Amino acid sequence: MTKSVGVHEAKTNLSRLLELVTAGEEIVITRRGQEVARLVPAERGGGRELGIDRGRYAVPGDFDAPLPDDVIAAFER
Repeated sequence: MTKSVGVHEAKTNLSRLLELVTAGEEIVITRRGQEVARLVPAERGGGRELGIDRGRYAVPGDFDAPLPDDVIAAFER
């Protein structure tokens, strides 16, 4: 279902209009009787799939080893 509201009503009642949109309603915002915008529900993504890159990269065993002195010195310049 589509509901039409003026700009002033949209500004005044935005929270209520967003609730309607969340419930699946489409809101048309008008200015002087002309459509200027539509509020529609956002498309939801498919979510994340964990582990899709498993095996593509291996963390080296010395990952958290101290940096060499010359690298530390370069950061301190």
